[in-house]
Amino acid sequence: MRGPIEVIVVVRRSDRCLVLRRVPERLGYWSPVAGGVEPGETPAEAARRELREETGLDADVLELAVGLSYSLLDDPPEVRARYAPGVVTITVHAFVAEAPAMWEPTLDAEHDDHRWCDEDEAVSLFIYETPRAAVRAAARVEVA
Repeated sequence: MRGPIEVIVVVRRSDRCLVLRRVPERLGYWSPVAGGVEPGETPAEAARRELREETGLDADVLELAVGLSYSLLDDPPEVRARYAPGVVTITVHAFVAEAPAMWEPTLDAEHDDHRWCDEDEAVSLFIYETPRAAVRAAARVEVA
């Protein structure tokens, strides 16, 4: 069961960001790297783990100075069922990571496609506001 804290990792390469499409069984929507924080794990540790699991990229992550959250009340029952009883609001820690110039992701079983998009294209693909805000915030920071 998932808890009330999640992470989003915006992977950038030059002026583009990586978006992943979830498989139909996971509702088939486009998203950055994202996932839950496991017990005993910090958000930064979760961000690095999700990045490795979903794309194969092992990279440093920088937390973005943006406060994000969303409500599960509008999600379908099959999504709400993944969360612990009583969890209604999810707090999301957003991160950014830089990908090497020629790197391409190795997708996990949760995803079936990927694209490299500019900020506007990525934002237009997302059905949720949380990833939109994360991509906008990532576009404004310099990563060493």
